[in-house]
Parts: sequence; structure tokens; C-alpha cells
Amino acid sequence: MIKRVLAAAAALWLGMAPPAPAQEFPNRTITMIVVFAPGGATDVLARILADHMSRTLGQRVVVENVSGAGGTIGGTRGAQAAPDGYTLTVGSLGSHSAAISIYRQPGYDPRELQPIGLIAGTPLYFVVRNGHPARTMQEFLAMARENPGRISNAHAGVGSTNHLACSLFSFVTGVRMNEIPYRGEGPAVNDVVAGQVDSACVLAPAAVPQIQAGTMRGLLVAATERSQGAPQVPSAPEAGVPDFLFQGWNAVFAPRGTPPAVVERLDQAMRAAINDPGVQRRIQELGSIPASPDRQGPEALRALVRSEVARWAEVVRAAGIEPQ
Repeated sequence: MIKRVLAAAAALWLGMAPPAPAQEFPNRTITMIVVFAPGGATDVLARILADHMSRTLGQRVVVENVSGAGGTIGGTRGAQAAPDGYTLTVGSLGSHSAAISIYRQPGYDPRELQPIGLIAGTPLYFVVRNGHPARTMQEFLAMARENPGRISNAHAGVGSTNHLACSLFSFVTGVRMNEIPYRGEGPAVNDVVAGQVDSACVLAPAAVPQIQAGTMRGLLVAATERSQGAPQVPSAPEAGVPDFLFQGWNAVFAPRGTPPAVVERLDQAMRAAINDPGVQRRIQELGSIPASPDRQGPEALRALVRSEVARWAEVVRAAGIEPQ
């Protein structure tokens, strides 16, 4: 009788015991959705982050590229995933702030997602194919004004960060080009390198390696100072376009309703990656700016998204961009 009572008590205790370590988060592979095609800034930064987080979390973090509609197809898949921490989304200024002003039904509101953290700020370059006759921005602008709508310009899709930058460029310079949308920054860059497209607005992680390799030329970086990633490229003021200032960003999101303990674990893993000297060096070599400590974490990203949604709603209206 005593043995039976002890066995029953043990079974009851085991049933009420906290989950075993194997059941704690994470205990299987995490999918990190990148909302653009391979090769672009978002993809490059996501892979650097995923590699370090895999080691910190003790589970694989695999990147899945889900491109299209300015990043909103991948953004929608990520937003609708189970809120368990096993599906994350790496988005951009375009896909996770401006998109809700550009698309009538983007499939999600970035302000309602669970923010995890900012990866980096990303300067933007205006580039041309190697064979293009314009050697400076002023030469390019003169040609564009003489041939309105004839110079081709590539971007990563309507509503993408690159598209917004191209729209700002046209707005401040008054030039009109033949805008060609792609399913991501990578394919757009490939066609510039191949000489199929005249020019493009390209974020630093995708632009800097190509500029340094000599496969395309940078006419300016949309900042007040030259970037350490490609210091030979003039700043916007140096190039004679002082109002063309633009910086994108990339960040990680989880679905709404993700448990606080899971969010905290992911936040810790992200901070460990972003603050790692080796990761910082890799991000900086690509011309990007790792998130500073005061810009890291869920609450800092939540505030950034809210401010960016409001800011780009005004820009979209002022630029006359029609919702898709």
C-alpha cells in the first residue's frame, strides 16, 4: 500500500513538474524569413545575424527568402505564423513602415507585430553600370534631364526601401527615369552589374562589395559624409545633391502574441550578436552601422517603427505615390 501511495505521489509530482530543459525554447530549428530575394542588404545582414544567433541559442537559425510586393508577401507570412518564436521576420524601412501607406492591403500592420530588435542602419548609394557614360552625379543628372524617362533605374519593388529612395531622388532632383521594379535588391543589382539597367538605388551591404570589386560605379552615398565602406564615393553634398539624404534600416520581428519569455530569449541572442566585435566589423565592412546599445531591444524598435510609419505616410502623400 505504501509503495502504491508513493508511486502515485511521484507520478503526480512529475506531472506538475516544470518542463524539462529539452522542452524549453528553443528546442528546434528557427526560421528567419527575409522579405526580399537573396543578395540584397536585408538578406546579407540576416545571414550574418542568423549565423551568430544559431551558436548562442544552440539551435539552427535558417534563412528563408520570401520575396515580392515590396517585401509584404514575406511580411504577411511572418505576421501570420504561430507566435511561438520559431518563425521570425527580417524586414526593412520599406516593408515594415512605409508599406502600409503604399499598399491598400499589405496583410499586416508593423505596429502590431512583436518587435525583437534593430540590426543596423544602412546608408544608400546611387550607382550606375560600369559602361555608363556619366562619371559624376552632375553628368548623370544632365543626361537624365536631356532624356526624360529614357534612363532605366532599378529598385527592389514598389514599397521597398530602394523604391522610396528612388522616389526621393526624383523628387529632390526633378529628374524622371524609367523605373524598373524587381523582386528584391539582389536581382536589381545583378542586372546593373550585367549592364542591363543604367542605374539603381542600392543599400550599402549590397552596393559596397560591388563598388569595391569594380563591377559597378557609385556616384554618391546619400549621407552628409562619405561612408567608410566605400570612401571613394562622394557624399550627397559633395555630389551636388545635398537634399538627397537617406538611411534605411533592417530589424527582426516576431508575430503578435509571442510569449514574453521567448521574446526575452531572442532579444538576448540578438544583443549578443550585434555587440560581438566580429559581427560589428562585418557589418561595418559592408558600409552599414550596427545598432547602438540605446537602439537595441524590443521597445526601441517599437518606437522606431511607430515614428517611421508616421514619417513615411507624410512622404508618400507629398511625393504623390498612389497606393497599390
